[in-house]
Amino acid sequence: MASTTHAAEPPPALRIGTAGWSLPRQSWPAFPAEGTHLQRYAGVFGMAEIDTSFYRPHQPKTYARWGESTPDHFRFSVKLPREITHDRALADVEQPLAAFLGQVEALGPRLGCLLVQLAPSLAFEAATVDAFLNLLRRQYPGLVALEPRHASWFGREAHALLAAHRVGRVLADPVREAGGESPGGWRGLAYLRLHGSPRTYYSGYSVDGLADWARLLRRYRDEGAECWCVFDNTAAGHAVPDALALQALLSKS
Repeated sequence: MASTTHAAEPPPALRIGTAGWSLPRQSWPAFPAEGTHLQRYAGVFGMAEIDTSFYRPHQPKTYARWGESTPDHFRFSVKLPREITHDRALADVEQPLAAFLGQVEALGPRLGCLLVQLAPSLAFEAATVDAFLNLLRRQYPGLVALEPRHASWFGREAHALLAAHRVGRVLADPVREAGGESPGGWRGLAYLRLHGSPRTYYSGYSVDGLADWARLLRRYRDEGAECWCVFDNTAAGHAVPDALALQALLSKS
């Protein structure tokens, strides 16, 4: 009887990048010399987080242009508009959510994840969250990462509800609430947003700190999670150098 061999399953994706794709001049030598900032950025990193969608809508043709500017393997994470997450606090959002999804679908296969960042004042309320996620899941089957910033989101009930909807809870640094030291919700996604510590948005990470993040990401990937790590410490230009350093550390694994 002929033996049957099975190819090993590829490991889950591990994507490193930054919020936006601005390239500080001191980092230019690490990137291709030709092309737009996005094309040069995508020559090195495998993802970028679009944060500007939180503040204002972008036309589908803009998303389409961004998608067409990047290689096949590249993926975008797109933040939901503040009208949905902050102004309406996830309730009565059918129209703005449909409008947003109609815009971002122009990214085509480059749309990799949606980011739902909540207001610090927004407490967990199961019925509202369940209704919102049911609405979202009827229209969008892909990866979703949710970044809560109120202590009530880090208990068992919120964790279980997010898991039931296949939504990963973001690990955000600096950690502000007990229970936020690791990703939560659905275990198929580990989404890290590194805002800089100790000074949020400004501080860079030490060599030892980046090594710690690399160890965590390897662990989450080994446990079967698709991993996204976004540096949002952009205010003083640390995001790109930190992402390059972390990517170099992970390339050795």
